Amino acid sequence: MDISFVGGGVMAEALLKGIVNSGLSNPGELTVSDPLDERRLYLESEYGINTVGSNSSIVDGNGIVILAVKPQILPYVLSDLRGKISDARSVASIVAGATSMTIREGLSHNAVVRIMPNTPAQIGHGMSVWYSTGDVAELDRSFIGKMLRTLGDEVYVEDEKFVDMATALSASGPAYVFLFIESLIDAGVYLGMSRDMARRLVLQTVLGSTELVKQSGRHPAELKDMVTSPGGTTIEALVSMEDEGFRASVIKGVRSAYDRSLELGG
Repeated sequence: MDISFVGGGVMAEALLKGIVNSGLSNPGELTVSDPLDERRLYLESEYGINTVGSNSSIVDGNGIVILAVKPQILPYVLSDLRGKISDARSVASIVAGATSMTIREGLSHNAVVRIMPNTPAQIGHGMSVWYSTGDVAELDRSFIGKMLRTLGDEVYVEDEKFVDMATALSASGPAYVFLFIESLIDAGVYLGMSRDMARRLVLQTVLGSTELVKQSGRHPAELKDMVTSPGGTTIEALVSMEDEGFRASVIKGVRSAYDRSLELGG
């Protein structure tokens, strides 16, 4: 299937890589519009795709159009492409905070898909949540689902409000995890470990714990209780963390991100 990307940044490249490596489309069916000569040359040499320097160059093409630009650039892109994309083509957006209504009104185009991926998609371990309007062709919906699975896991939702929730939980989520990892490493250094040793212990601990939750199918609370002996070191740490509002601060942080997502989308 032909796919035209508006923007050739990190997430666009993750999608290109997934599509090419999985064989969903041939490199010759993929086109990226990007204003930077250096970026276009890199994408051409790395993936064998087509690139153009102007968004107007993709208007007369076929297949899906994917908007992969920064949120602050989106108004200019919408203005540039408004009323120029064939009704037969679906437009998929991975622009953070931009609602399907924003895309529909900005382009004067009804077949719109809104996708919220996250950064681990760059290594094939991402989480994408997506929504489509009723005007999107079933063939396009099927292809987009397959495309997103090349990045990791994907969840399709019937109500767009869940995309905003996912923005706060899974899209912003890696930052929360990175902060937790950094804090654990610092704790190891505080105790007297070298930073390299603490990093190695923490990364494997977080990775192994995640896999244990996935593979065991058990509730995290049950697995936590298995580690927590009466009167032991783990319960001492957990009580201290709860005294400092650990759980509440995580929940409030995600809620704050959700509220901000709604503000940006409004």
